[in-house]
Amino acid sequence: MTVTTPATRNMITDYYDVIASAVRRCGAVPGDAPGTPGFAPGFDLPELTPAVREFYAAATVSWSPLGHYAGHDLTMLDLTANPGTRTTKTFASMVIVARAVEHIRRTGERLCIVTPTSGNKGVALRDSVARAYAAGLVTPEQLSIVVLAPAATRHKFRHDALAADPATRAVNPLLRYTGADPEGVKALGRAFVDEYAATAYDKHGVTLWYTLDLRNYLVADAARAAFEADVSPATGSRWHAHAVSSAFGLLGYNLGRDVLEAAGDADPADRPGFLLVQHLGTPDMVLSLRHGSFERDHCPAYTLDESRGVWTQDADLRFPAVTDDPAEVLDPTFYTHRPVTSPAMNALVRRHGGDGIVVSRRECVRRYPVARQWLADAGLTLPEDPARLREWSILMALTGVCNAVDRGLVPAGHEIVVHGTGSYCDDFRIAEADAEVSTLADVVAAVLDQR
Repeated sequence: MTVTTPATRNMITDYYDVIASAVRRCGAVPGDAPGTPGFAPGFDLPELTPAVREFYAAATVSWSPLGHYAGHDLTMLDLTANPGTRTTKTFASMVIVARAVEHIRRTGERLCIVTPTSGNKGVALRDSVARAYAAGLVTPEQLSIVVLAPAATRHKFRHDALAADPATRAVNPLLRYTGADPEGVKALGRAFVDEYAATAYDKHGVTLWYTLDLRNYLVADAARAAFEADVSPATGSRWHAHAVSSAFGLLGYNLGRDVLEAAGDADPADRPGFLLVQHLGTPDMVLSLRHGSFERDHCPAYTLDESRGVWTQDADLRFPAVTDDPAEVLDPTFYTHRPVTSPAMNALVRRHGGDGIVVSRRECVRRYPVARQWLADAGLTLPEDPARLREWSILMALTGVCNAVDRGLVPAGHEIVVHGTGSYCDDFRIAEADAEVSTLADVVAAVLDQR
């Protein structure tokens, strides 16, 4: 049964035991993270002192009814409350930084987190590092972060506490990648750690930690399932809808379900189905789910309607009927091609039910007035003009849900829980990069030569 009033919890402190169990179930062991040779970050978290609770204070999550749509109850799982990020990346980032703090306390090592990102992960990790400084858990001399992001996501980065202070800015550089392929940040970041971690340690006394590892995100997202079980236990007639690039959030949710079911706190028969929502720029997970292949040959053919200046198709219900561009990049955060997570997500949908759908900007804008009202009722504010949006995750998810219902893809009577993973507009000052990079030499010059 769905709760009828909003319910709010702290995602980390209220569900620490589930996160700890997820870590054990994940099989993660110290010493297997890319970084300085011999580096062993571990998964231990600091004791919940008042300072640590202050650090975690922004990790809140809420469950809010949105209303009804065509015979389906809609609920928002809002993961965007942290004002420093407005995305779900808050939770995993706080856990990563907390682990870093505990590692520093245990070993005395100076630690530098290195993360390539499409945008939101980097914003959240910077926010978490700044919160750790503010709570007195660690100093800039002990913990720092290097963020490497594509130029296309410049508008995602806010001028934050790390950028505002010259001392913290100097040791926490934001690097803008100017290469042609946004996904190139991953290879470049990994190459920097693989080739220069030993140098950073030997010459500067700094241990590097490359955090782009699925398990670093799964363990925090496991708490989503515990929160659901706490406020509104799932039934067999529920789907979870999520705008996805690699579906880390849903895989983390399912890890949480594994933990609950193993402990006898949830019934395997009641695990929900899943609706994957993507955009035309990277529909890879939907293609894999529906066709077992990432090949774009499986996308429907669009025809230009010259009288309207739009592209249309009616051959595939799971793709937009109308778009301004058949290869449209609705939000550059969703940039992953051929995600390695697709087989696992496909297996979950086959077992528990679900589907996938791709949305266009035109479809999102058409749904915008209704979505804006629904979200206002749930305590989330969208700007009057959708052109001001800088993060489209929630609007994509809601549009995907409505389209899927309208096209008969959702079983009759199913409740739909929308994972509210990100939403923000142009109400902040954009952070300027500390350096523009395109090669490994550029990164070395921006990071190591400045120490």
